[in-house]
Amino acid sequence: MISREVEIMAPVGSLETLMAAIRGGAGSVYFGVGNLNMRSRSSANFSLDDMKKIGKIAAENGVKTYLSLNVEIFNNEIGQMHKIIDAAKECGISAVIAADISVIQYARSIDLEVHISTQVNITNIEAVSFYAQFADVMVLAREINLGRVHEINDEIIRQQIKGPSGKLVRLEMFVHGALCMAISGKCYLSLHEMASSANRGACLQTCRRAYLVTDKETGAELEIDNEYIMSPKDLKTIHFLNKILDAGVTVLKIEGRARSPEYVKTTVECYKEAVESYFSNSFTKEKIENWNERLASVFNRGFWNGYYLGQRLGEWSANYGSQATKRKIYLGKCTNYFTNIGVAEFKLETGNLKTGDNIIVTGPTTGVVESVVDEIRFELESVAEGLKGQHISVPVPEKIRRSDKLFKLVDAKEIKQNR
Repeated sequence: MISREVEIMAPVGSLETLMAAIRGGAGSVYFGVGNLNMRSRSSANFSLDDMKKIGKIAAENGVKTYLSLNVEIFNNEIGQMHKIIDAAKECGISAVIAADISVIQYARSIDLEVHISTQVNITNIEAVSFYAQFADVMVLAREINLGRVHEINDEIIRQQIKGPSGKLVRLEMFVHGALCMAISGKCYLSLHEMASSANRGACLQTCRRAYLVTDKETGAELEIDNEYIMSPKDLKTIHFLNKILDAGVTVLKIEGRARSPEYVKTTVECYKEAVESYFSNSFTKEKIENWNERLASVFNRGFWNGYYLGQRLGEWSANYGSQATKRKIYLGKCTNYFTNIGVAEFKLETGNLKTGDNIIVTGPTTGVVESVVDEIRFELESVAEGLKGQHISVPVPEKIRRSDKLFKLVDAKEIKQNR
């Protein structure tokens, strides 16, 4: 069993990813409502009515819920901010993630727990001590190394720094997912170039593009080893997660509110297994290799360690978009599921399905279910391949629902070869 002191925190941008996080074993989920969060443009955001569903579903599954409300707030938005936080309190949301002092103070005024966002850029014990009057959990700056994290945690214990709950302040850190070139996400490039502010949740990812760098005096193009000089690879820490836990971090945050259900489920499962292995003294090289392979199969821009181990410079993406070793292809929808025999009926809308294929089924109640096709039946007859346009039956080991989406999972190399 995973230690109750360590919490895997999963990103949620849809009901599908909420259920995927729960299926994966997340201890908490975080999400945005409306446009006052750092992913207001890049991911689907929930309504106030959706928040009631999230709170209810999460509570039924023993999962904590964190509302991300971490943008800069303008005067004309204070009323809207109050309304969202009031609704969060009514829905039983566990805490609000905040950076603006107006959000922090209002949440505390109605006795809603606060977590300090990485946007605040906390790097020392005095900052922790100051924010402890408001918050029980603090996300440290992404650029801080683990030696300094260890020092901060030791001082929290030595000085007995407690949050409003009366418990020692807990430290949270990003452990996996996309990184920005800016200091703890504080970026003005998108605002400067496209009049769309990243600090208001409207980043247009200007840094992810390819650029030529030219010396203005000589006109010479600078030699650069790769194409995307401002786009960092994704953070992956699973191979040194033992060091993060040794440093005293107890909330492990996975980035990716715009990601797919299978990304959420896979990352949560891998990091949960890693934490369990840490506490059972079975954190082995063989397990790390397995986790690395599974994490590489879902969305990523390549991986690096971030700055946690003292690296001075970032590592940049050599290619645009995902480097995932697996890709999914939409095939159709579930039209029925026969619970007593564990068989699903699908209508194939876009392509064929063969026995031996790997499939993924996603849905707002189902989350994500992965399986290998052992048998296909068409008009009650066993066939080796179901064809586009047909209604076929396939054994699926877990319950799925009508209108759930069916995808075929294939090697990314196979797609490239067929182009």
